[in-house]
Amino acid sequence: MEIKLKNTEAQIELLKATASKNRETAYEAKAAIADLVGPVLAQVINNAPTISNFYTTKPFGEDENPSFPLDLLYDISDEDYLQINSQTVAGGLSSNEMFAAHDELKFKTYPIDSAWSYDKKYARRARLDVLSALFTRMAQEVLLKQERTSVNQLCGALVNAGVSGAQVISATTADILTIADFNNLITLSKRIWSSFSKGTPVGGSRVGITDLIMSPEMTEEIRSMAYQPVNTRAGSITTSGATAIAATDEMRNAIMSAAGLSSIFDINCIELLEFGVGQRYNKIFDAVNVANSSPVTFTQASDEILIGLDRSRPNALLRPTVIEEGSATELTVEVDDQFAARSGKAGFYGKLTEGRIITDSRILTGLKV
Repeated sequence: MEIKLKNTEAQIELLKATASKNRETAYEAKAAIADLVGPVLAQVINNAPTISNFYTTKPFGEDENPSFPLDLLYDISDEDYLQINSQTVAGGLSSNEMFAAHDELKFKTYPIDSAWSYDKKYARRARLDVLSALFTRMAQEVLLKQERTSVNQLCGALVNAGVSGAQVISATTADILTIADFNNLITLSKRIWSSFSKGTPVGGSRVGITDLIMSPEMTEEIRSMAYQPVNTRAGSITTSGATAIAATDEMRNAIMSAAGLSSIFDINCIELLEFGVGQRYNKIFDAVNVANSSPVTFTQASDEILIGLDRSRPNALLRPTVIEEGSATELTVEVDDQFAARSGKAGFYGKLTEGRIITDSRILTGLKV
């Protein structure tokens, strides 16, 4: 991701004005840049292909006290309490709370901010590339904080879902991702979901896992289906992998042509570099799994977690966000006025206030490979 400011006469003069010795002129120029860039950063962050954008945004005013009626999520054949996963600080571990089904859930929010400065000499030289890099880093820092918070929530809710650890299953064959694993995840997801009366929900066979987040190594396993048998059942043909029934020719040809498939059994395969043995999100899952005393046996050095989502339930993953008065977006960029004149520096800071809430952990499934 890279944000670039156009090299126009107006923007060059505006940048130079931020280094003016006249404080009012300098401040007005910096405020104009902040107003110009704020909506752009908000759009970039909200459209980034990240886990944080799996959450449904619920905007509200800064003086409001928003809530969500929990009885709309209540299963009438179950006990009248719901488990809600939320956080009180950005990047914190997921906290589980029990609410009566007739209650209203008050949204918990926290600030996320990022501040960056630059030497005024770059402004005097009209170095738009320096200012572009500053706002790029600001957006990246906000995204990084949002991602850590979102993943902590997903992992915490997954290991505590239902009967603790029951929504995490192991791969059919050690160290290998097979079509049988996709099949098992579909069945698991369908059994987790039910209608309000414990029967077949609206949507029938379409209800269940829609996305599977995985590492590049697991995507490699999918590509290998093009030239390796993938079924775990024995058949009339014996192979070195002790498997005998390959994928359909049509599927294998599609995998070979596209260097992998974007979906299998209508499950979208989403590749993220942070997943995989030894990677950041794998370590987070391991830490959360241990912290919650989960019965899931997971060795961070050799196992990796794949997280399945049912994104057909928009109110299961919520992101309440505050829209400040006078702002059209949740992210605002303002002038950082902490710098004295003798420092020779100027700066900006971006801030937003949001929360991450999982109201129904049944949308989550896990596969340990």
